[in-house]
Amino acid sequence: MQCKKHKRKTKHVVIVTSDAVNDNATQFRIRPKVLKILVIVLCMIIGAMIGYIIYEEKLWETAVQKTISQSKTIEQLMQENEILLSEKEEKEAKLNAEIKNLNERIQILSETVNEKVAIEKELTKQLEQQSLPQEFPLTGSAFMEETTDSGNPICIFTASEGITVVATAKGTVTAVNEDAEYGHIIWIDHGNGYVTIYRNKGEASVKQGDSVVQGSTLFTIDKDNEILGYQMMKDGTYISPMEMLLISG
Repeated sequence: MQCKKHKRKTKHVVIVTSDAVNDNATQFRIRPKVLKILVIVLCMIIGAMIGYIIYEEKLWETAVQKTISQSKTIEQLMQENEILLSEKEEKEAKLNAEIKNLNERIQILSETVNEKVAIEKELTKQLEQQSLPQEFPLTGSAFMEETTDSGNPICIFTASEGITVVATAKGTVTAVNEDAEYGHIIWIDHGNGYVTIYRNKGEASVKQGDSVVQGSTLFTIDKDNEILGYQMMKDGTYISPMEMLLISG
């Protein structure tokens, strides 16, 4: 008959001591299974801690990289912003320069226009002045008498031989007619409502349609035609020539 062998139970002993002289050691008996479990749990805790540390390190690295990337992005955006500001300032400076140039050109053009307007006004004034029958109708002195002819005012000039009868202003000869008393009549329309009439026995130096200026010869005075009858009309009505004549001396 065989004898059954009993398996011996093994226990682990954990001894905890102190560095104190009189302190006794404490013993803990732990079964192998429990010890294995404790070891496994401890390893798991250590592994978890190591994994957490590694994970935290990766998170930190990721955060650092993200911060670096953001910093680079911010720096790049700041550089782009500086470039845009520089371009904006350059464009504004260029635009201001163009505006200034345009204002200067406008000022010059305005002054030029004002000068042209002033010149045109002066020329117009001169042209109007040239068409006003204000000058003396003879090139020399003469005795003058104001009277009427058929109820219309007329100036009678008695001149010396060699003097010429001239147009008193710029205009157009509208008619050269014969006159029973004075011989010939020259009508000049000055284009501004004024018409001057010259009566003399001499030969007319102009004909109908001729353009004349102030001083143009109409008759030449000699011993047979010393008398000049001078009349003036304004808008179809006879007026006294003395109202317009500029007589000096």
